Amino acid sequence: MDSSKYFSKAELQCKCGCEQAPMDPQFLMMLDELRSKLNKPLRVSSGFRCPSHNSKVSGTGETGPHTTGMAIDLAVDRTFAYEVLKIAMSMGFTGIGVKQKGGGRFLHLDTITEGLRPTIWSY
Repeated sequence: MDSSKYFSKAELQCKCGCEQAPMDPQFLMMLDELRSKLNKPLRVSSGFRCPSHNSKVSGTGETGPHTTGMAIDLAVDRTFAYEVLKIAMSMGFTGIGVKQKGGGRFLHLDTITEGLRPTIWSY
């Protein structure tokens, strides 16, 4: 993993215990810029995922956005989610997933360019 001003390797690594965190350097720069523009901490709920872990926790299987190092889920809700979303869209994040109902609210952000991008979806 290249370095990030605001996010540690532990925050961004796969949650299965394999400790992989090969985040894309350009994605990390955008993520740091987003954090800087918000001037508030961002809590990562999911960063990099190895293919095996991603297939267990996501319908995208072994090749989902999180396996590329160009995706993140941020634990944000309500007004703060709106702020994050507004800035992320202006910065050019291409994949935006929104879960703002019930428990475990978050925003998914990615910079994938293939397939159905740019796009927005809800969980």
